[in-house]
Amino acid sequence: MKKVTKGRWNGYDTYILHSRELEVTLLPRLGNNVIRIWDHVHERDILRHPEEQELDFYLQKPYHFGIPVLIPPGRIRRGQFTYAGQSYQFDRNTANDNHIHGLHRTQAWCVSDIDEDEDGCAITTEFLTSDDPNWMRQYPEPLKLEMTIRLQGTSLTQTYKVSHLGSSPAPFGLGLHTWFLIDGAPEAWTLKVPVSGIYLSDEEIITTGETAPLGELEALNEGLNLKGTNFDTMLKIGDLPVKAELFRDDGYGLIYSADPAYFKHWVLYSKGEADQFICVEPYTWLPDAPNLGLPNEETGLIDLQPGQKLDLTVKLDIVHPAEETQP
Repeated sequence: MKKVTKGRWNGYDTYILHSRELEVTLLPRLGNNVIRIWDHVHERDILRHPEEQELDFYLQKPYHFGIPVLIPPGRIRRGQFTYAGQSYQFDRNTANDNHIHGLHRTQAWCVSDIDEDEDGCAITTEFLTSDDPNWMRQYPEPLKLEMTIRLQGTSLTQTYKVSHLGSSPAPFGLGLHTWFLIDGAPEAWTLKVPVSGIYLSDEEIITTGETAPLGELEALNEGLNLKGTNFDTMLKIGDLPVKAELFRDDGYGLIYSADPAYFKHWVLYSKGEADQFICVEPYTWLPDAPNLGLPNEETGLIDLQPGQKLDLTVKLDIVHPAEETQP
């Protein structure tokens, strides 16, 4: 059961990681997205996944499915900023001529390693940004990106390695736009996310760097039922654990955690009133970070130096009710 097999989605190779409990599908050649997680125990999809007939929509907005990687996440005003003397101009691809959700879309990643052992299985993929002229036009410092996903029982760990191959300091941010299904039953689900404040946004939905009290969202710290919620909300973690817990009223749930050394913010997004899904998104940097004039310690902007390597880790644990896990 602990193995990696190959599949196909719209003519593209997929790699499927298997455990007794879960089946995790990775699509390396179209953005290296974890497009599906199937729970064998509950016979349900954990993530919003693209159907075969949705290829055109996926190619246009791949960050609407699975666990897409955003480099960098969120909006950048007019797509423009200056860092370490270098001017950056990202494509203006959203309202008000702003940029949204980074340079990583459907680039092809290469599989560099597959590992299978008694405890689990893993696959490693990599991508050189210098292989993409469109990326280099907007972000001229070359990076090597690697991702290893390891499945062990009911736990999926994603490790991102970032290596700076260029000659000048570069600003770096990474986020995940993770689409958790709640199956049209928001009243059955409760979300707990330890947070200390809300980041304010302007009329263009760009963060200002200012924070406000949580108000009614203070309930997130103890558990907020999702019925009637409507999120497009950026939240500050502060000194609290980087851990989100999404539980159904029968005890079934998900625990989503990230490396506190780098992940400073959560975004919650429901695409209108919560119904079919809730996006729980860990971010390292605050959107528009290079333009905010705030310290990197606050925005989470990573000052990536030439030759520097980063390891960023995110973990998803599936929790089955206790009686289901007994031998």
